[in-house]
Amino acid sequence: MPRMVTATFRFYEELNDFLAPERRRREFTVPCARAATTKHMIEALGVPHTEVELILLNGASVGFGTLLREGDRVAVYPKFEAFDIKPLLRVREQPLRDIRFVADTHLGSLARLLRMMGFDTLYDNAFADDEIERLAAAQGRIVLTRDRDLLKRGSITHGCYVRALRPQQQLREVFERLQLARSARPFTLCPGCNAALHAVAKAQVEHLLPPLVRELYDSFSTCQVCGRVFWEGAHWQRMRALVDAEC
Repeated sequence: MPRMVTATFRFYEELNDFLAPERRRREFTVPCARAATTKHMIEALGVPHTEVELILLNGASVGFGTLLREGDRVAVYPKFEAFDIKPLLRVREQPLRDIRFVADTHLGSLARLLRMMGFDTLYDNAFADDEIERLAAAQGRIVLTRDRDLLKRGSITHGCYVRALRPQQQLREVFERLQLARSARPFTLCPGCNAALHAVAKAQVEHLLPPLVRELYDSFSTCQVCGRVFWEGAHWQRMRALVDAEC
């Protein structure tokens, strides 16, 4: 049986949320298998690898595949907002070129809000974890979830553990953590089916409109997949205020 080694860990900022209470915001020493990597131990301690931006091993930045040795000291950091870490080794080579999401079964309302903001977001409450993992890997999507075990799957390279419980708070959290404001294209995707919206003449959809809508509004867009028609009513105005607040 392989001999164990011991290593000392310290996790910073929101990564502490994933740890057992007695290990939060302090150094602690744990036994590790001789062949254990930084990634293996970080996840064994409860932190999904997708939440980690930087690992310092004895003061030097390393990747997920680094083997741990007796007496190593490991500092683990989430995404930095103010501290410039460009000279250091980030654990992911590059951000995804196109910002696209796949959301788990608990985040249907968040998926709709992200679509309203113009972000391609796949969601189906029947998606199993295996399907989410496959879609993320095949299509280069960021996984949004409240299931930390899903984010520990090896082929998922980009993900976000959503802490907030209410949809609008979740949207703000994702916008802030992933710095999405500059990439938003509000009201370009159908919130229901994720397809592109297209402007349409009132005469083409007039027969589909409630009488009051026909009387009050002149600008419309439609989804050519599900056939829904959208106009700048009270709901649109509420969403416009939300967009303006985030962007």
